[in-house]
Amino acid sequence: MSGASIRAPYDNPMDRHLATTSASPTLVTGAAGFIGFHVVRKLLQRGAAVVGVDNLNAYYDPALKEARLALLRGADGFSFHQIDLSQRDATARLFAETRPETVIHLAAQAGVRYSLTHPESYVDSNLVGFGNVLEGCRHNGTQHLVYASSSSVYGANTHMPFSVHHNVDHPVSLYAATKKANELMAHCYSHLYGLATTGLRFFTVYGPWGRPDMALFKFTRAILAGEPIDVYNNGNMRRDFTYVDDVAEGVVRTAALTASANPAWGGDAPDPATSAAPYRLYNIGNTEPVDLMTMIGVLERALGREAQKRYLPIQPGDVPATWADVDALVQDTGYRPATPLEDGIAAFVAWYRDYYRA
Repeated sequence: MSGASIRAPYDNPMDRHLATTSASPTLVTGAAGFIGFHVVRKLLQRGAAVVGVDNLNAYYDPALKEARLALLRGADGFSFHQIDLSQRDATARLFAETRPETVIHLAAQAGVRYSLTHPESYVDSNLVGFGNVLEGCRHNGTQHLVYASSSSVYGANTHMPFSVHHNVDHPVSLYAATKKANELMAHCYSHLYGLATTGLRFFTVYGPWGRPDMALFKFTRAILAGEPIDVYNNGNMRRDFTYVDDVAEGVVRTAALTASANPAWGGDAPDPATSAAPYRLYNIGNTEPVDLMTMIGVLERALGREAQKRYLPIQPGDVPATWADVDALVQDTGYRPATPLEDGIAAFVAWYRDYYRA
């Protein structure tokens, strides 16, 4: 892909920030991952120089990661490093060499269910790796760290919609606990060292180039193969499905808006989403939770096939419903995710059929 083909005009005054405020590149970890790939493309379209980082591990098919990366290699302003961020010395060298002013940290061990059987992967990637990133930012002049949290942090909360102003102290999976820990670790660095940090809680991201371990991808593969799909909690699930391009737009806009202290913050009634330090949290969701059976119906129509359904109990670590309150995101960035599920699933199915020749 040529540099000319990947660039596009600025569509918002905030877009210009990452391209013009500094000669240093924006560092994006997890650049070959689902969300990271889309974020890098969007940054390059806006004229930013990007250093991409990924360890290209085998949690799911590395060929899919390599295919994403192939679309980025050769683009003007993009360079790539294959690094495991849990390796302290390698991460320190990366930061010392690139000295990024903005870091968008999307690398992590994902997946709720995998955390039930492979907890060590979450400790290494999500705790040790995140600590190394924080140290890299601290020692190399980084002005703003944006990092991926998750709607999973809401855990046992039942008050809907989920708001960043709610306390989230009861995670129900180790994955969620590591994401909550990331928010706490980031706050410490904001408080102690003045590092501006912004945490983004993503809600059920889907779309082209998606992850094979997620429901939409698994359902599509099974339906086209004539195999049954597993429908957990007997179909009584609701998710705030959020199209990946909406998520990437939210990431880029928040990265351009360096977190600042909340002058009204007080320890007697602390707001979890802000701080007296330069610290912010945002939800990025579509704000329209959809029943799982409705989503399956949309997918069936897009594929032109009916799914064989195998109804099962809810799995450990899962929550019955998610629903994002994005008022803070809208207020601070002027952006609200809004891609209809029908459009997003149609785009995913078109990509899937093309990529897998299905």
